[in-house]
Amino acid sequence: MMDLSELRLKRRSRFWGEVLPYLGYVIQSGVAVLTLFLIIAFSAWYTSLVQHIPAGLPIRWIMLILFVPLTVNSSFRTYMQSADTVFLLPQESRMNQYFRASWTSGVIYKMIGVTLVFMVSWLLYFRADVDPKPFWLFLILLYALKIVASIGSWKEQQMVSKRAYSSYRLLRYAVIALALAAWLWQPAGKSLIFIALLVAAYMASLKIPSRHLVAWERLIALEKIHSGRVMLVLGWFVDVPGRQQRVYQRKWLSWAGNNIPWKPQAAYRYLLTKSFIRSDILGIVLRAAVLGALLVWWTRGTMLGSGIYLFFIFLIGVQMSSLLRYHSESFWLTVYPVPAESRHTNAVLLAFQIQLMFALLMWLPMLGALKSQMSTVFGTLVVGVVVCALFRFFLSRKVPKDEDDE
Repeated sequence: MMDLSELRLKRRSRFWGEVLPYLGYVIQSGVAVLTLFLIIAFSAWYTSLVQHIPAGLPIRWIMLILFVPLTVNSSFRTYMQSADTVFLLPQESRMNQYFRASWTSGVIYKMIGVTLVFMVSWLLYFRADVDPKPFWLFLILLYALKIVASIGSWKEQQMVSKRAYSSYRLLRYAVIALALAAWLWQPAGKSLIFIALLVAAYMASLKIPSRHLVAWERLIALEKIHSGRVMLVLGWFVDVPGRQQRVYQRKWLSWAGNNIPWKPQAAYRYLLTKSFIRSDILGIVLRAAVLGALLVWWTRGTMLGSGIYLFFIFLIGVQMSSLLRYHSESFWLTVYPVPAESRHTNAVLLAFQIQLMFALLMWLPMLGALKSQMSTVFGTLVVGVVVCALFRFFLSRKVPKDEDDE
C-alpha cells in the first residue's frame, strides 16, 4: 500500500531542492544588505513613534487593518501534480494522510508570522490604546481565529459549487473582521461571547454546501499558483524556469492596450499590456501603491514620508522588472511577425511608464503639505522620477537571453 505521507515528503524535498540553489544568487544580489538596512530604518522609525505617539492615533483601526489579512490569509502547499487525477485517484479515500501535513504546516508557519507581527505591534498598541486588552489573551484569540480561518479555507477548497466557494471566502473575511472589531472595541467578556457565537454559526454553516472528497482539479491549480509565486519572487534576482501564473479576467481593464498602434514594432507591447493586467503582478503593485499612498499621506511633508515614498517606488520597480521575463520562453513569438529586437525595448518602456504612473499617483497625497513644505514636496517628486529613470537605465542594459545566445 502506498505511503501517502512519504510521497508528500518526497515531493516537498524535490520542490525545495529546485529552489534552494537559487537562494545563493538572491543573497549575492544585495537583498540581505537591503533587508538589514530596512530593519534598521524601521526600528529607528518605530522607536521614535512609540516614544512620541501622535494624539488621536487610530490604533484600533490600525490593529484591525493589520491583523484581519494576517488572520484570514490561509494557504496550503499540497505539491499535487496533474497526473494525480489518474495515479492517486484510487487512493482518494486515504488522501487525508497526504493532506494532514499540508494543513498542519500551513497553519503553524502562518501562526509564526502572526506572532512576530503581534509582538512588534504590541508596544504601540499598549501605549496608544486607552483600554488595551491583555497580551496573552489577545494572542490566544488570534491563534484561535487563525485556526478557524484555516478550517474555513480548507473546506472552501472542497466545495463543489464555484459560487459557494466565492461566497464562503467573503464570509470568512467578514467573520474574522467582525470578531476582531468586537474584540478591539468592546469589553473582553462581551466580545468573547459574541465571537464564540459568531464562530459557532460560521462553523455550522460550513456543513451546508456539498463538497468533494478531494477537489483534485482545484488543488492542482492552486499548487501551480503557489509554486509559480515562489519562482516569480526568485525571478526578480536570477533567471529561473517559467512556472504557470494565475490569470485574472479583470474585465474592467479590458480597454487597456486597445489604443496601441497595430504594427509589428508595437505587437509585443500589446501582448505585454494584456498579460500584465491579467497577472498577479498587477494586484501586488496595486496593493503596494495603495498602502504607500496611505503611509505617504499620513507622513506627508516630512523626510520620513519622502523615504517611504521612495521605498515604495523602488518596490514597484522591482515588481515591474518581471515584465522582462514575460513570454521569454514562448514558442509562438518565433512564429508570429514580432521583431526580436522590439521585445526588450517594449518591456523596458512599459515597465518605466507604469512605474512612473504609480510614482505620480503616490505623490499626490503629499500635496496636502504643499503650503508648508513646498521644497520637500516637489523635491521628493523629482527624486522619485530620477529613481524611475534609473530603473529604466539599468533594465535597458540587461541583455535579453535570446540576444545573448545569438
